[in-house]
Amino acid sequence: MGNTANPATRADTGLTPAEMRVLRELELGRSNKAIAAALIVSPRTVESHMANLLAKTGCQSRTQLLLWAISER
Repeated sequence: MGNTANPATRADTGLTPAEMRVLRELELGRSNKAIAAALIVSPRTVESHMANLLAKTGCQSRTQLLLWAISER
């Protein structure tokens, strides 16, 4: 899963419901602060979920994570 050359598929990442909500907000183009406001959580919580998403998918950046999310629809 941590292979940066070939990010994982959504099916094999084991994303939590909270991580999925953050991912959906990222797909809307929202910043961490905006995601936090939309989900009524702290920005630090969003940062934690974002770090987990990057680790679970093997992505190296928010941009790569966004492109991964779009390709996995």
